Amino acid sequence: QVQLAETGGGSVQPGGSLTLSCTISGYTYAQYCMGWFRQAQGKEREWVALLDRSSNTNYAISVKGRFATSRDNAKNTLYLQMNSLKPEDTAMYYCAAGSKEYYSDDSGIYYCVANPSDFSSWGQGTQVTVSS
Repeated sequence: QVQLAETGGGSVQPGGSLTLSCTISGYTYAQYCMGWFRQAQGKEREWVALLDRSSNTNYAISVKGRFATSRDNAKNTLYLQMNSLKPEDTAMYYCAAGSKEYYSDDSGIYYCVANPSDFSSWGQGTQVTVSS
């Protein structure tokens, strides 16, 4: 079983930056897909960022160019660097891990999909509030 724990949330003014961390412990073998999701109060959970086994990344349009995710395997930690934060980024942020990949016959590569049901392990979440 995989355990995930997010830290780094807080309150920041619009235009500010925060870095979230997600420590990964337990049976981490074959956790090929890592993801960040967020849920604002009263809204559906939405996908933010993906990181696959080759460290390829993919981002939701709403955060592309402002957010960046990366992984430090030596520290078993996933990061989400958030820049140029907006009030609409206010939400509880969750990291997630899963072993389900998809294979593209055309490109010959494995890739991850931003489907919450593909992620079997979730952290408890960390709150990010962007307000002046």
